[in-house]
Amino acid sequence: MKSPRILACVAVLVLGVSIPAAEPRIDPDLFLAHIKYLAGERLNGRGNGTPELGAAARYIAEEFRARGLAPAAGNGKYCQQFSVTLNPRRGIANRLRWSDGVQTHELSPDTDFQPLSFSATTRVSAGVVFAGYGITAREYGYDDYAGIDVHGKVVIVLRHEPREFDAKGPFAGRAYTIHSQLPWKAATAHAHGAAAMLYVNDIASHSGESDEFEPFSRTVGSGNEGIALVQVKAAAVDRLLAAAGKNLKGLAAVMDKGPHPQSFVLPDALRVDLETEVHGEPRAVCNVAGYLEGSTAEYIVFGAHYDHIGTGEQFSMEPSAAGKTHYGADDNASGVAGIIELAHVLATRPKHRRGYLFLAFAGEELGLLGSSYWVRHPGIPLDKAVAMIDLDMIGRIRGRHIQIGGEPSAKMRKLLNTLSVRNKLEPEYAEPPGYSASDHSAFAARPMPALFFFSGLHPDYHTPRDTWDKINAAGSADLLRLVMELGEHLADAARPGEVD
Repeated sequence: MKSPRILACVAVLVLGVSIPAAEPRIDPDLFLAHIKYLAGERLNGRGNGTPELGAAARYIAEEFRARGLAPAAGNGKYCQQFSVTLNPRRGIANRLRWSDGVQTHELSPDTDFQPLSFSATTRVSAGVVFAGYGITAREYGYDDYAGIDVHGKVVIVLRHEPREFDAKGPFAGRAYTIHSQLPWKAATAHAHGAAAMLYVNDIASHSGESDEFEPFSRTVGSGNEGIALVQVKAAAVDRLLAAAGKNLKGLAAVMDKGPHPQSFVLPDALRVDLETEVHGEPRAVCNVAGYLEGSTAEYIVFGAHYDHIGTGEQFSMEPSAAGKTHYGADDNASGVAGIIELAHVLATRPKHRRGYLFLAFAGEELGLLGSSYWVRHPGIPLDKAVAMIDLDMIGRIRGRHIQIGGEPSAKMRKLLNTLSVRNKLEPEYAEPPGYSASDHSAFAARPMPALFFFSGLHPDYHTPRDTWDKINAAGSADLLRLVMELGEHLADAARPGEVD
């Protein structure tokens, strides 16, 4: 997540706010006790769609209830249900053809196209729109869908992001944001009313890379979009675009030169006929939400994902370990234990101007599904949220170093530096490669100021060795004190939402 202005309003929040002395209140032993349960044998790695993930959700909800948090998922509940699709299987009825009014062109499955594993099983016959990278990003002032009507249409969408290696581009040319995520592109297409999405590798921007299909078992999503989702080889898409006198290489060249999208409607005579058949096992999972009210309706979000990868399978960093419990103590029992203990402490503090929303997300390991679902279906009004603070893998602090993602301004860095010194921590302001798309990204895309706290990668990531006994509880407690002090500043600052 990398916006030149996404945290500008947070900088204003801290203006004129003094930094009171804070007593150490986070208990490392209580923090570690939550991790021992969540990353214990009983919960078997907290895989999405498993009974063990449900047990983790109930544990978190009970902790929120015991600390006096109000249920905030809607309908008086702590749990916001949504579905994920597991164990996808392709059916036999997957067909794709297009006609220019004169000739029909049949594409071959597995050679020219393949369905994505979270596609709906459906039939579509519709006109076609080239929708660039399929991105609507208000926080970057960029919208591939601006000025075009895609309702009921088939949209062609490129992989990744525009001008992704250009530091002066709309996305600042650094780590990929949530807008590059395939489930997010699908949700964006659905939100704009598209009937189907044809996803194509942006090979024109990645010379030397082969045009390969995404592995079917790894293209995971929520299954909630209800539209046809298909990946098509670039050569096949070029044959379709030729009907409009266009090609992917030429379009990429134009998009790389200018700041504006190059979306367009293909000729009316051009029609795509598409049939997809994908079978999977829909499983209910839930986000867990608890709320501490302030004296106004505004609030600060503390978030962490509580799902992990269960027994590994295709997500393990050690394929030979598939079938063994991947405990996920650092990833991300540590972050969930953190928000539980923040709730514990903040519930004992005097009421602030703004309240606190504590969110534990499911579906993060499948593509930020829980946080993405929440921002589209918030249990309490999202426009009252002032900022979001995400805790993901905070349990392995080494040498007092922590990483802070997001885009803190100079003023915000000054505050964070002060709080870091007080808590004997050394911050590094960087979006770790491959980690820009943690749950904070879904909130930043609203847009909303968002920060991401992270203690760094380690060789045990996504292996069975990520166990509770390797957690640096004392270091994590120091980080949580920093986060708590930051949250209290934001909860009482004078001018939320202003940009200097």
